[in-house]
Amino acid sequence: MSEARSFSVPREAAGQRLDQFLTARLEGVSRSRIQLLLEQGDVLLDGARPKASYKLRGGETIVITGEPRPAPLKAVAEDIPLNVVYEDNDLAVIDKPAGMMVHAGSGATDDARSRGTLVNALLHRFRSLSTGSVSGGGELRPGIVHRLDKETSGLIIVAKNDRAHAALARMFSGREIHKTYIALVHGAVERQKGTIKAAIGRDPVRRTRMTTRVQENARSAVSHYEVVRRLETRFGRFTLVRVRIETGRTHQIRVHMASIGHPVVGDTLYGAAGEIAEVSTPLRTKSKTKEKEKLRLGRNFLHAAELEFTHPVTAKALALKSPLPEGLEEFLRQLEGLQDADSPHPASK
Repeated sequence: MSEARSFSVPREAAGQRLDQFLTARLEGVSRSRIQLLLEQGDVLLDGARPKASYKLRGGETIVITGEPRPAPLKAVAEDIPLNVVYEDNDLAVIDKPAGMMVHAGSGATDDARSRGTLVNALLHRFRSLSTGSVSGGGELRPGIVHRLDKETSGLIIVAKNDRAHAALARMFSGREIHKTYIALVHGAVERQKGTIKAAIGRDPVRRTRMTTRVQENARSAVSHYEVVRRLETRFGRFTLVRVRIETGRTHQIRVHMASIGHPVVGDTLYGAAGEIAEVSTPLRTKSKTKEKEKLRLGRNFLHAAELEFTHPVTAKALALKSPLPEGLEEFLRQLEGLQDADSPHPASK
């Protein structure tokens, strides 16, 4: 939104709040940022400065004259342990745990929301990031070239200087970095291998979600999956899949797998159950004294397991792997009723 732009409000938008209308209309701009624009006076409605709660009549002309300017918030170093699987002078590859955000969200307005992230840990670990010598990514996300969802574990690349950051950004844009994930999904995936080509955009109703069911502002997305293992359990059917993504859209694997009827286990945002109960059978149905056993994962069963790319500075071929975290291995054992903690699953080999 670097230049002023204007558009007319359609008649069918009559009755909507102005801030809600603009949030749905402007791609990638959160409602909090829209409200900030309104507070700054950078939204004109028929030449006047309206409130966020203004109810549209339809037919008005809206002019946006600037960009949201939140108060600057800078990430600080924190002594948080990191699992560094590769490091040299130009970059590092971190095995991120589930539950850790990569960086503070763009809507963060206080120091508390910019703490405990991967960036905070990186600033403590790597001097080049903490001294401000890496401008790539900005003050809230220095060195960050791509991201993983909070509840997704696994490998993520971090640039340690601007040369590496710029080169890695070009490589991601050119699809030269190959990322492979392991996911456990609900149901029996029919085909052994498949490709999902479905554009992804922001859900116009539930703004925290992405969806394949929109056309406006949707971006192309391609995911290739291969069945690793099929599970028939007393909790139902599940499929362990390996997914390679060509694009890196927000929530891509989660949205794509849900779009074919197989949401990622634990992913309640896209249709998975928070708890998985035993499947009823005639024998169990007759027994009313025994409660059904339930399993709860507490995170998404999605792990960034492999990274393959050519080093942007040395041209060295890198192929890095991360085994399934113990928490996911343990969940698989519980799902199948296995008790041997030393028995690894094929996905972890």
